[in-house]
Amino acid sequence: MATSRPASRESARGLQSPLQYLKGVGPQRAKLLSRLGLETIEDGLFFVPSRHEDRSRLTPFGALGEGKAQSCSGTIVGISPPPRGNPRAPFAVTLRDGTGYLTAVWFNQPYLEKVLKRGQTLVLHGRVARFRNGPLQMQHPDFEIVEEGEDEALHTGRLVPIYGLTEGLTQRPLRRLIWRLVEEHAAGVPEILPDAVRRRRALISLPVAVRAIHFPGSEAELSAARRRLVFDDFLLLQLGLAIRRQREGRARGLSLDPAGVLVGRLRRSLPFALTDAQERVWEEIRRDLAGPYAMNRLLQGDVGSGKTIVAAMAILTAVDAGYQAALMAPTEILAEQHLMTLEQWLPPLGVPVALLTSAIKGRERDARLAGVASGAISCLVGTHALVQEGVEFRRLGLAVVDEQHRFGVVQRAVLRRKGDNPHVLVMTATPIPRTLALTLYGDLDVSVIDELPPGRQPIVTAARTEAKRAQIYAFLRRQIAEGRQAYVVCPLVEESEATDLKAATEMAERLQREVFADLRVGLLHGRMPLGGKEAVMEAFKAGEIHVLVSTTVIEVGIDVANASVMLVEHAERFGLSQLHQLRGRVGRGPWKSYCILLRSGTSSAEARRRIDAMTHTQDGFRIAEVDLELRGPGDFFGTRQSGLPQFRVADLLRDGRALEEARQEAFDLVAADPDLALPEHRGLRAALLARWRGKLELASVG
Repeated sequence: MATSRPASRESARGLQSPLQYLKGVGPQRAKLLSRLGLETIEDGLFFVPSRHEDRSRLTPFGALGEGKAQSCSGTIVGISPPPRGNPRAPFAVTLRDGTGYLTAVWFNQPYLEKVLKRGQTLVLHGRVARFRNGPLQMQHPDFEIVEEGEDEALHTGRLVPIYGLTEGLTQRPLRRLIWRLVEEHAAGVPEILPDAVRRRRALISLPVAVRAIHFPGSEAELSAARRRLVFDDFLLLQLGLAIRRQREGRARGLSLDPAGVLVGRLRRSLPFALTDAQERVWEEIRRDLAGPYAMNRLLQGDVGSGKTIVAAMAILTAVDAGYQAALMAPTEILAEQHLMTLEQWLPPLGVPVALLTSAIKGRERDARLAGVASGAISCLVGTHALVQEGVEFRRLGLAVVDEQHRFGVVQRAVLRRKGDNPHVLVMTATPIPRTLALTLYGDLDVSVIDELPPGRQPIVTAARTEAKRAQIYAFLRRQIAEGRQAYVVCPLVEESEATDLKAATEMAERLQREVFADLRVGLLHGRMPLGGKEAVMEAFKAGEIHVLVSTTVIEVGIDVANASVMLVEHAERFGLSQLHQLRGRVGRGPWKSYCILLRSGTSSAEARRRIDAMTHTQDGFRIAEVDLELRGPGDFFGTRQSGLPQFRVADLLRDGRALEEARQEAFDLVAADPDLALPEHRGLRAALLARWRGKLELASVG
């Protein structure tokens, strides 16, 4: 393995030189590179390949095997463009090497006619298959054109890096540029890890890792390079979280330790007893509220586990101690549902609750703002409207943030600044894989309600097609005849000309008129006024509505024990987390319950996998792992907007062990040197500040 020279301060500064001024780049190519986020030499050095192809052994055409990805090379001897007027036909080329022929096929790639010519030599990589007993084909292979007279040592005969591209930039010139950067500048990359950490974790040096991540001499070198860069990604993230947590630990908070009169009265009024898990979590929260430091806790629990009652107890504790509480939800619908739930519990105890959203305007809004400012309103429920200018609390003691991954970090920080370092309780009903939890909530204490209330039964989940609609309606009728009720969930409120999705309004009318004329069908959607929604839900809870047609307004916060069937129209259009939440609306009573996922038309492979996951497990954490695999961490929880730094190499699905190791090192380093001021930590400190770019003060808000 290659060795590296210690980096000088001058070479480190040189890494910030613009790529545009390097020989062979210039303004036009610099524009293309900037689309990939490549502005400086350092950007280029850390532009990690998406994968490597083993071209040390190009497979002759005569030895290609079916069904596996292989690399090969040949000369184009024939081109078959799609016939005019038939854009669905493939673009095909025939290639020859010394052992035989191969056909390469691409669909929907009309630009290839201008790129590929007879006589060109291509290097291809892809899967080989034989169709209808015909000759071997490689469909949609990656390819590179071998330019005449070019030195092939960089592009074949080795583990070859494959990079993400942008239109107008191909692999070969980008690979040549990265090769030059590595040859001339990799040795100048400054080492950031203390020697003790590198030895303890058996990590190679950073300059060596940068070289090997692009142009490794072996799979072992590539693996060692990737392991080092993954560790750095996680360490810089966890250091930021550890520093923020350490600072929070020194910040005094409000000690909320009343006698517990309001909580006691609430508990005596409940028709159920808290589960052991709820009791354990409540004790953790109560202890935090009573302590001298501001609580910063994540409350996690699967659908129906009973997080809201625990949050209500925390709110009553703040009010009992003479403070106010705020509950922030990501949508008006969810905020309204929280209001409806809290109104069952708090006003009977003499605790006023009010709603504040962007839809509330004029005198009504002014009156609520005045009530919050004077302290007359003890608990304010709302959306991001809570963090806008003009919302002033008299004494904010507790901020509860629900489904927090749908907020930006800045919004949560602003809410916290509405009081004098109030306690923060972050709630989520979406189960979070451990690796993602350590990333998003690395500086929070975590409480998990891992037990469902007594009597909750497994829900039978089945996927059905449109052909089974009549049988499904017959099944719903039988359930209703036995005294149960049903939900029918549609993706849209009104029919759209652009789609054939069943609209909730049209569905409700049709079911009432044609299918369940002798029953009562209700309608619930987000565009209804709050009073209308409350009236519909009260009628459904009272059993006056047999079938409730709804949009995803019922996704969370609805609890009707008698509802035993959830029918989801166009289930292929819903996300996995949404489907899991919808299923959680049934199975809340002692009766056997069902979730029917009705698919329409042809579903994508990803949609089929979502539905398959739903039918095979009710474990929210397993469902969350599948969701993370399908969507990636950036989309799973909006982490691209969360204020957290982005990873260069690390993968939360694949690198969980490295995350645990980096977290341990980060918290140990900060415990020993809170400001990373020791000489051996200065490189790490500089890298940390560059990676976080001023976001550290937000890290503790979740």
